[in-house]
Amino acid sequence: MKLVGIISTAVLFLLLGTTATAYAEQHEEHAQEAKPAQHAQQKQETRQAKSSQHAQQKQESRQAKSSQHAQQKQEGRQAKSSQHAEQKQEARQAKSSQHAEQKQEARQAKSSQHAEQKQESRQAKSSQHAEQKQESRQAKSSQHAEQKQEARQAKSSQHAERQEHAQQSQRGGGNRGGGQYGRISNANYSAHFGRGHSFHMGRPRMIGGYNRFRYGGYWFGFNEAWPVGWGYDDDCYVEYIDGVYYMFNLRHPGFRLTLNIF
Repeated sequence: MKLVGIISTAVLFLLLGTTATAYAEQHEEHAQEAKPAQHAQQKQETRQAKSSQHAQQKQESRQAKSSQHAQQKQEGRQAKSSQHAEQKQEARQAKSSQHAEQKQEARQAKSSQHAEQKQESRQAKSSQHAEQKQESRQAKSSQHAEQKQEARQAKSSQHAERQEHAQQSQRGGGNRGGGQYGRISNANYSAHFGRGHSFHMGRPRMIGGYNRFRYGGYWFGFNEAWPVGWGYDDDCYVEYIDGVYYMFNLRHPGFRLTLNIF
């Protein structure tokens, strides 16, 4: 029985070993058969993966190119718009600056012209003033010379007239005016009358048909027309000539006005 058990055990081990071997061989065969199919599948998957990756890369490249092109176009438009805006801004600034410069130049030109005109006006006024002063000096000098000459002539004439007046006074007992109304004493005549005693007559008063004025303590009258060019404030004097009183104007020699004493 013990032997049978040992044999049974041995047979069982043998069977198990044979079965395991057969199974291992079968598994190996199956493995060998499965390898080409697996390899083919892996290659197929690799090709598909590569093809898909390549397609994806091409798609991404196209998208990237399209995006880049769109971005470049957008940047180009923005750059062009920015450049155009800058050019317009620069043109406006240049125009504004040019206008400001023109206004400044116009103001400077106007100021310079005004200054030149003022300078010319001052020079003209100064020259005119100098000429007027020169003419005034010359006129005064000429007038002074004429007055001195007239004074010398008047003094000489007065001296001769006084001599004649003295002779007439001795003959006629004094001087009389125009044969009418009154006379001047010799003392008063010498003190207030003649060329050496000028006065301002002033505006006369019309009394009794005569234009009358008072001087040297006497009232004088005239009914002749007032000489043209004479002024009531001119320097005048009264002289006795050939029995008649006359008024002379120093500014207008050569004409005399006949007077009567009242």
